[in-house]
Amino acid sequence: MLVERYSGSPGNVKVRQFIVDRLRALEAPWRVELDGFEDQTPHGTVSFANVVATLDPAATWRLVFACHYDSKYFPRDQHGRAFVGATDSAVPCSILLELVTALDKSLLKARGQASEITLQLLFFDGEEAFREWSETDSLYGARHLAEHMGRAPHQQGLTQLQAISLFVLLDLLGAPRPTIQNHFSATAGWFERLIGIEKRLHQLGLLRSHSQEQLYFQRDSPYSSIEDDHAPFLKKGVPVLHLIATPFPRVWHTLEDTEANLHPPTVENLSKILAAFLAEYLRL
Repeated sequence: MLVERYSGSPGNVKVRQFIVDRLRALEAPWRVELDGFEDQTPHGTVSFANVVATLDPAATWRLVFACHYDSKYFPRDQHGRAFVGATDSAVPCSILLELVTALDKSLLKARGQASEITLQLLFFDGEEAFREWSETDSLYGARHLAEHMGRAPHQQGLTQLQAISLFVLLDLLGAPRPTIQNHFSATAGWFERLIGIEKRLHQLGLLRSHSQEQLYFQRDSPYSSIEDDHAPFLKKGVPVLHLIATPFPRVWHTLEDTEANLHPPTVENLSKILAAFLAEYLRL
Protein backbone atom coordinates (compact mmCIF):
# COMPACT_ATOMS: atom_id res chain seq x y z
CA MET A 1 0.00 0.00 0.00
CA LEU A 2 2.86 2.41 0.79
CA VAL A 3 3.56 3.61 -2.74
CA GLU A 4 2.71 6.73 -4.70
CA ARG A 5 -0.86 6.05 -5.86
CA TYR A 6 -2.56 9.27 -6.89
CA SER A 7 -5.54 8.73 -9.19
CA GLY A 8 -4.52 7.80 -12.72
CA SER A 9 -1.00 6.73 -11.74
CA PRO A 10 0.53 3.24 -12.24
CA GLY A 11 0.77 2.88 -8.46
CA ASN A 12 -2.94 3.55 -8.13
CA VAL A 13 -3.72 0.69 -10.52
CA LYS A 14 -1.36 -1.68 -8.67
CA VAL A 15 -2.82 -0.90 -5.26
CA ARG A 16 -6.35 -1.31 -6.59
CA GLN A 17 -5.43 -4.74 -7.96
CA PHE A 18 -3.79 -5.65 -4.65
CA ILE A 19 -7.04 -4.85 -2.81
CA VAL A 20 -9.08 -6.89 -5.29
CA ASP A 21 -6.68 -9.86 -5.11
CA ARG A 22 -6.71 -9.88 -1.30
CA LEU A 23 -10.50 -9.89 -1.20
CA ARG A 24 -10.80 -12.66 -3.80
CA ALA A 25 -8.29 -14.82 -1.91
CA LEU A 26 -10.55 -15.03 1.16
CA GLU A 27 -12.70 -18.07 1.91
CA ALA A 28 -15.85 -15.96 2.10
CA PRO A 29 -17.18 -15.49 -1.47
CA TRP A 30 -17.14 -11.71 -1.82
CA ARG A 31 -18.66 -10.12 -4.90
CA VAL A 32 -15.95 -7.67 -5.95
CA GLU A 33 -16.81 -5.03 -8.56
CA LEU A 34 -15.05 -2.02 -10.03
CA ASP A 35 -17.00 1.21 -10.42
CA GLY A 36 -14.90 2.75 -13.19
CA PHE A 37 -15.42 6.18 -14.76
CA GLU A 38 -13.63 9.21 -16.14
CA ASP A 39 -13.88 12.77 -14.86
CA GLN A 40 -12.43 16.17 -15.61
CA THR A 41 -9.76 17.38 -13.17
CA PRO A 42 -7.23 20.23 -13.06
CA HIS A 43 -4.83 17.65 -14.56
CA GLY A 44 -7.16 16.88 -17.47
CA THR A 45 -9.33 13.80 -17.91
CA VAL A 46 -8.46 11.12 -15.36
CA SER A 47 -9.66 7.52 -15.07
CA PHE A 48 -10.94 6.50 -11.64
CA ALA A 49 -12.23 3.21 -10.21
CA ASN A 50 -13.88 2.53 -6.87
CA VAL A 51 -13.68 -1.00 -5.47
CA VAL A 52 -17.05 -2.28 -4.21
CA ALA A 53 -17.01 -5.56 -2.30
CA THR A 54 -20.27 -7.08 -1.01
CA LEU A 55 -20.38 -10.19 1.15
CA ASP A 56 -24.00 -11.18 0.44
CA PRO A 57 -25.63 -9.16 -2.38
CA ALA A 58 -29.01 -10.77 -1.58
CA ALA A 59 -29.18 -9.34 1.95
CA THR A 60 -31.65 -6.50 2.49
CA TRP A 61 -29.42 -4.20 4.55
CA ARG A 62 -25.75 -3.31 4.38
CA LEU A 63 -23.22 -2.19 6.94
CA VAL A 64 -20.66 -0.23 4.95
CA PHE A 65 -17.01 0.18 5.95
CA ALA A 66 -15.17 2.60 3.69
CA CYS A 67 -11.90 4.45 3.05
CA HIS A 68 -10.04 5.97 0.11
CA TYR A 69 -7.04 4.26 -1.47
CA ASP A 70 -5.63 7.06 -3.61
CA SER A 71 -2.82 9.28 -2.34
CA LYS A 72 -2.60 13.02 -2.85
CA TYR A 73 -0.57 14.21 -5.80
CA PHE A 74 2.62 16.02 -4.83
CA PRO A 75 5.67 16.58 -7.05
CA ARG A 76 8.61 14.48 -5.88
CA ASP A 77 11.21 16.35 -3.84
CA GLN A 78 14.84 16.92 -4.83
CA HIS A 79 15.73 13.49 -3.45
CA GLY A 80 13.06 11.75 -5.52
CA ARG A 81 10.81 11.04 -2.54
CA ALA A 82 7.11 10.58 -3.26
CA PHE A 83 4.09 11.11 -1.02
CA VAL A 84 2.88 7.66 0.10
CA GLY A 85 0.12 8.68 2.54
CA ALA A 86 0.62 6.12 5.31
CA THR A 87 -2.14 7.51 7.55
CA ASP A 88 -3.86 9.02 4.48
CA SER A 89 -5.08 6.39 3.76
CA ALA A 90 -2.92 3.26 3.51
CA VAL A 91 -3.56 2.31 7.14
CA PRO A 92 -7.38 2.64 6.90
CA CYS A 93 -7.35 0.42 3.78
CA SER A 94 -5.10 -2.08 5.51
CA ILE A 95 -7.38 -2.14 8.56
CA LEU A 96 -10.38 -2.97 6.37
CA LEU A 97 -8.48 -5.82 4.73
CA GLU A 98 -7.33 -7.03 8.16
CA LEU A 99 -10.91 -7.02 9.49
CA VAL A 100 -12.26 -9.28 6.76
CA THR A 101 -9.17 -11.50 6.91
CA ALA A 102 -9.36 -11.95 10.69
CA LEU A 103 -13.14 -12.58 10.57
CA ASP A 104 -13.08 -14.58 7.34
CA LYS A 105 -14.47 -17.83 8.73
CA SER A 106 -17.17 -16.04 10.72
CA LEU A 107 -18.16 -13.98 7.68
CA LEU A 108 -18.26 -17.15 5.57
CA LYS A 109 -20.64 -18.71 8.09
CA ALA A 110 -22.80 -15.58 8.17
CA ARG A 111 -22.91 -15.57 4.38
CA GLY A 112 -24.29 -19.09 4.42
CA GLN A 113 -27.02 -18.20 6.92
CA ALA A 114 -28.61 -15.60 4.64
CA SER A 115 -28.82 -12.84 7.25
CA GLU A 116 -30.91 -9.74 6.58
CA ILE A 117 -27.79 -7.56 6.95
CA THR A 118 -24.41 -7.99 5.30
CA LEU A 119 -21.05 -6.24 5.11
CA GLN A 120 -20.02 -4.07 2.19
CA LEU A 121 -16.57 -2.54 1.74
CA LEU A 122 -16.01 0.60 -0.34
CA PHE A 123 -12.50 1.62 -1.39
CA PHE A 124 -12.83 5.06 -2.98
CA ASP A 125 -10.59 6.45 -5.68
CA GLY A 126 -10.08 10.20 -6.08
CA GLU A 127 -10.75 11.49 -2.57
CA GLU A 128 -7.84 13.90 -2.78
CA ALA A 129 -7.87 17.21 -4.64
CA PHE A 130 -5.35 17.52 -7.46
CA ARG A 131 -4.86 21.23 -6.67
CA GLU A 132 -7.19 23.03 -4.25
CA TRP A 133 -10.05 21.31 -2.40
CA SER A 134 -13.38 22.32 -3.93
CA GLU A 135 -16.76 20.86 -4.83
CA THR A 136 -15.37 19.79 -8.20
CA ASP A 137 -11.76 18.98 -7.27
CA SER A 138 -12.22 16.37 -4.50
CA LEU A 139 -14.26 13.29 -3.63
CA TYR A 140 -14.40 12.15 -7.26
CA GLY A 141 -15.08 8.50 -6.44
CA ALA A 142 -17.48 9.10 -3.56
CA ARG A 143 -19.55 11.59 -5.54
CA HIS A 144 -19.79 9.19 -8.48
CA LEU A 145 -20.67 6.13 -6.39
CA ALA A 146 -23.24 7.93 -4.24
CA GLU A 147 -25.04 9.06 -7.40
CA HIS A 148 -24.88 5.56 -8.87
CA MET A 149 -26.11 3.84 -5.70
CA GLY A 150 -28.88 6.41 -5.33
CA ARG A 151 -30.27 5.30 -8.70
CA ALA A 152 -29.49 1.57 -8.64
CA PRO A 153 -32.43 -0.59 -7.54
CA HIS A 154 -31.80 -3.09 -4.75
CA GLN A 155 -34.87 -4.91 -3.42
CA GLN A 156 -38.14 -4.27 -1.58
CA GLY A 157 -38.39 -0.92 -3.33
CA LEU A 158 -35.06 0.27 -1.94
CA THR A 159 -32.13 1.69 -3.83
CA GLN A 160 -28.62 0.47 -3.01
CA LEU A 161 -28.09 3.73 -1.14
CA GLN A 162 -31.25 3.32 0.96
CA ALA A 163 -30.10 -0.19 1.89
CA ILE A 164 -27.12 1.21 3.85
CA SER A 165 -27.98 0.91 7.54
CA LEU A 166 -24.70 2.53 8.67
CA PHE A 167 -21.76 4.04 6.77
CA VAL A 168 -18.45 3.85 8.68
CA LEU A 169 -15.63 5.88 7.12
CA LEU A 170 -11.99 5.53 8.21
CA ASP A 171 -9.38 8.20 7.48
CA LEU A 172 -6.10 9.62 8.85
CA LEU A 173 -5.41 6.70 11.19
CA GLY A 174 -2.14 5.11 12.27
CA ALA A 175 -0.33 7.88 14.15
CA PRO A 176 0.13 7.50 17.94
CA ARG A 177 -2.61 8.52 20.38
CA PRO A 178 -5.33 9.57 17.93
CA THR A 179 -8.44 11.30 19.19
CA ILE A 180 -11.54 10.14 17.33
CA GLN A 181 -14.77 12.00 18.03
CA ASN A 182 -18.38 11.66 17.01
CA HIS A 183 -19.62 14.36 14.65
CA PHE A 184 -23.25 13.29 14.19
CA SER A 185 -26.00 12.99 16.78
CA ALA A 186 -27.89 10.45 14.66
CA THR A 187 -25.13 7.88 15.15
CA ALA A 188 -24.11 8.77 18.70
CA GLY A 189 -25.43 5.41 19.95
CA TRP A 190 -23.10 3.50 17.64
CA PHE A 191 -20.20 5.72 18.68
CA GLU A 192 -20.97 4.84 22.30
CA ARG A 193 -20.57 1.19 21.30
CA LEU A 194 -17.02 1.97 20.16
CA ILE A 195 -16.26 3.68 23.46
CA GLY A 196 -17.59 0.65 25.35
CA ILE A 197 -15.57 -1.81 23.26
CA GLU A 198 -12.38 0.16 23.77
CA LYS A 199 -12.95 0.13 27.54
CA ARG A 200 -13.70 -3.61 27.64
CA LEU A 201 -10.67 -4.56 25.58
CA HIS A 202 -8.48 -2.37 27.80
CA GLN A 203 -9.85 -4.03 30.94
CA LEU A 204 -9.13 -7.45 29.41
CA GLY A 205 -5.53 -6.42 28.73
CA LEU A 206 -5.94 -6.92 24.98
CA LEU A 207 -4.74 -3.47 23.87
CA ARG A 208 -1.04 -2.59 23.56
CA SER A 209 0.54 0.70 24.70
CA HIS A 210 -2.93 1.77 25.83
CA SER A 211 -2.63 3.79 29.03
CA GLN A 212 -6.29 4.36 29.93
CA GLU A 213 -9.72 2.86 29.32
CA GLN A 214 -10.98 5.59 27.02
CA LEU A 215 -8.08 6.84 24.94
CA TYR A 216 -9.08 6.96 21.28
CA PHE A 217 -12.87 7.40 21.14
CA GLN A 218 -13.99 10.60 22.86
CA ARG A 219 -17.58 11.85 23.18
CA ASP A 220 -17.11 15.61 23.08
CA SER A 221 -16.10 17.08 19.74
CA PRO A 222 -14.99 20.69 19.24
CA TYR A 223 -14.90 19.98 15.51
CA SER A 224 -17.76 20.41 13.11
CA SER A 225 -18.34 17.86 10.37
CA ILE A 226 -15.15 17.40 8.32
CA GLU A 227 -15.47 17.18 4.55
CA ASP A 228 -14.57 13.66 3.46
CA ASP A 229 -15.83 10.72 1.39
CA HIS A 230 -18.93 10.37 3.56
CA ALA A 231 -20.28 13.79 2.50
CA PRO A 232 -22.11 12.75 -0.72
CA PHE A 233 -23.75 9.90 1.20
CA LEU A 234 -24.64 12.03 4.21
CA LYS A 235 -26.35 14.57 1.93
CA LYS A 236 -28.57 11.75 0.69
CA GLY A 237 -29.63 10.73 4.19
CA VAL A 238 -27.21 7.87 4.92
CA PRO A 239 -26.29 7.58 8.66
CA VAL A 240 -22.54 8.09 9.08
CA LEU A 241 -19.80 7.31 11.59
CA HIS A 242 -16.72 9.31 10.57
CA LEU A 243 -13.69 7.75 12.23
CA ILE A 244 -11.00 10.35 11.56
CA ALA A 245 -8.24 11.57 13.86
CA THR A 246 -8.83 15.13 15.07
CA PRO A 247 -6.62 17.04 15.17
CA PHE A 248 -5.07 15.59 12.03
CA PRO A 249 -1.75 13.74 12.39
CA ARG A 250 1.23 16.12 12.43
CA VAL A 251 2.53 14.47 9.21
CA TRP A 252 -0.71 15.14 7.31
CA HIS A 253 -0.06 16.04 3.66
CA THR A 254 3.71 16.00 4.10
CA LEU A 255 6.35 13.62 2.74
CA GLU A 256 6.81 12.45 6.34
CA ASP A 257 3.52 10.53 6.26
CA THR A 258 5.47 7.27 6.02
CA GLU A 259 5.70 3.90 7.72
CA ALA A 260 8.43 5.25 10.01
CA ASN A 261 5.92 7.63 11.62
CA LEU A 262 3.19 5.07 12.18
CA HIS A 263 2.53 3.54 15.61
CA PRO A 264 1.99 -0.22 15.12
CA PRO A 265 0.33 -0.81 18.54
CA THR A 266 -2.28 1.84 17.73
CA VAL A 267 -3.00 0.25 14.34
CA GLU A 268 -3.38 -3.15 16.01
CA ASN A 269 -5.61 -1.74 18.76
CA LEU A 270 -7.91 0.02 16.30
CA SER A 271 -8.17 -3.19 14.28
CA LYS A 272 -9.25 -5.12 17.40
CA ILE A 273 -11.81 -2.48 18.41
CA LEU A 274 -13.33 -2.35 14.94
CA ALA A 275 -13.32 -6.15 14.61
CA ALA A 276 -15.32 -6.38 17.84
CA PHE A 277 -17.71 -3.65 16.63
CA LEU A 278 -18.18 -5.43 13.31
CA ALA A 279 -18.78 -8.80 14.97
CA GLU A 280 -21.37 -7.28 17.33
CA TYR A 281 -23.18 -5.34 14.60
CA LEU A 282 -23.44 -8.38 12.31
CA ARG A 283 -24.04 -10.77 15.26
CA LEU A 284 -21.24 -13.03 14.13
